[in-house]
Amino acid sequence: MPLPTPATLVRESCRRLRAGADPDVAAGLHAYFKKAERLRFFGLKAAGLRAIERDVLACVKGCWTLSDAVAYAERMLRRPELEAKALGAMVLARHRRQFEPRLLPAARNWLAAGLCASWATTDALCSLVVAEVLRRFPDRVATLRSWTRSRSLWVRRAAAVSLVPLARRGQALDTAYAVALALLGDDEDLVHKATGWLLREAGRTDVPRLERFLLRHGPSLPRTALRYAIERLPTTRRRQLMAQTRGGPMS
Repeated sequence: MPLPTPATLVRESCRRLRAGADPDVAAGLHAYFKKAERLRFFGLKAAGLRAIERDVLACVKGCWTLSDAVAYAERMLRRPELEAKALGAMVLARHRRQFEPRLLPAARNWLAAGLCASWATTDALCSLVVAEVLRRFPDRVATLRSWTRSRSLWVRRAAAVSLVPLARRGQALDTAYAVALALLGDDEDLVHKATGWLLREAGRTDVPRLERFLLRHGPSLPRTALRYAIERLPTTRRRQLMAQTRGGPMS
């Protein structure tokens, strides 16, 4: 039996997604996401998506190269439906043992081109793919500093979200704080939230460093980001930091 091509499996994946579509689930997803994000949905729950993922992987186990997996992911990301985009990232992530640094510019291009134009798809690509490339090739972590200067909201959000898994383990903290600092003046709420999330995770293993950063830069930090950054601190300390950093932009 010939090996399925990425294009063949994209067609089969979408057939399965359509077959498993549930209008009620799709309606719930539409209600959950902001209307401004203009997303489309097949209407599948997570279990249905994982079942399709398992079948795709069973077809190509031990046969596909990284280039095949990238081609599949890109075709799925070009689909308008959220579940198709998620499936593309999931299948690519299963080839993590083959990951190479060239995935970083590929991921950046997908984000900049609007193929991940929602926080859900952006965060999936960051956590499943970009963060794993950074874990395997730590010399590429500093690459994300340049992402903070992108015109694309999704690239800028990705600069922070991609570092979350590393920062949570106390890794790449210098870059994490440099990225957070570069994003302080961003105008987008989704970037504020990502910045706060990154700072919160960076503080897991080094609370004093987080507090020093907040006390120094807190007045310039959007309040949404600040609230995210301190939400795991004791209540009394949270109140103190909110008071000590007043004067910044409210959001």
